[in-house]
Amino acid sequence: MKYLNLFIISIFWMACGSPNESSESSTNEEAVEDVSSIALATEEWLTMTGKADKPNVVLIAGDEEYRSEEALPMLAKILSETHGFNCTVLFAQDPAKPGIVDPNYLNNITGLDQLKTADLMIMFTRFRALPDEQMKYIDDYLMSGKPVISIRTATHAFWFKGIEMESSYRHYCNSYQSEDEWNKGYGGLVMGDKWYYHHGGHKFQSTKGLIASGAENHPVLNGIEDGDIWGPSDVYGVRLPLPGDAQHLVLGQVTVRAGEWDSTDSRYGMRPTDSVLAPHVDWEDEGMMDVNLNDPMMLIAWTKTYQLPNGKAGKSFSSTIGAATDLIAEGTRRLMVNAAFWCLDLEVPEKANVDVIGTYEPTAYKSFPDSIWDNRDLKISSLQ
Repeated sequence: MKYLNLFIISIFWMACGSPNESSESSTNEEAVEDVSSIALATEEWLTMTGKADKPNVVLIAGDEEYRSEEALPMLAKILSETHGFNCTVLFAQDPAKPGIVDPNYLNNITGLDQLKTADLMIMFTRFRALPDEQMKYIDDYLMSGKPVISIRTATHAFWFKGIEMESSYRHYCNSYQSEDEWNKGYGGLVMGDKWYYHHGGHKFQSTKGLIASGAENHPVLNGIEDGDIWGPSDVYGVRLPLPGDAQHLVLGQVTVRAGEWDSTDSRYGMRPTDSVLAPHVDWEDEGMMDVNLNDPMMLIAWTKTYQLPNGKAGKSFSSTIGAATDLIAEGTRRLMVNAAFWCLDLEVPEKANVDVIGTYEPTAYKSFPDSIWDNRDLKISSLQ
């Protein structure tokens, strides 16, 4: 623990006092109080130590809806305890309340300097507007061409439009439009596409993963068969085909909930056994009628090469499935773990062990008002 030494020092001072206590008691009491307050401070990120010869992975949680603050610690535990990776998990938090998770605070993710020694970045953020000094760590990492895994809302990881703050990184914004490589922002350049719309029905149609034609032997899909990847989050719309050397890996079949709607259930009553395909829909606002949501099927996982202007080329894996409740499914967890091995140029196990470490009972995806987070007082140290 980063504060252990300070805590020991504080205990020593309280027990032994000062050699010159009569003349300096006031000063020493203040010193002990200051040191103790530091010792009791809450950790601002999670560190999970693996093996010395294994890669360093930095996982960045910062979305208001799909519970990245629950998904990424669970994933980091598997990568660290089962596979030996050294993992650091970062969180959105109000600087005035360090060590307390606050997904609704859009302007701060503490610890991004950890990217300086990272071998892999896992991005799971939504509409963040980070200050330049934090964005620079992300930009420097991407300029180096190191590998990236982008999950779910990372298609719209950043949002600077209409924000009253100066930023040198507005080109990362989901709404950014240009004639150069930065068109469509981070999503467009790093992942291959940005956020558009919910293709499946939000909270009542789930996603079943089917292996794309020609991807059957891709190492990211080792140990995964049709239907193993599943999640109660809906399919996102993407523009097909994706640009460049993007390789389609997994398609998202839109299925309808067979049971009753259940607001108290973390999966809203949806289950992997749901098999009825979504009916055709009319999108009158778009002038599109009788749309078959499963023809064509949208991509939910793919790889590509990314390269920032004047930067080095790097490997990118993207998945629009990956909410905390999506990771209840073993196949969805295996997709993420396999992607980490692949991104790091390590041999992907034939069937990676992705058993959950401890218990995992994720919260249903939804957005909460600030008052909920204030009352919840979720300490980062409790997620270890």
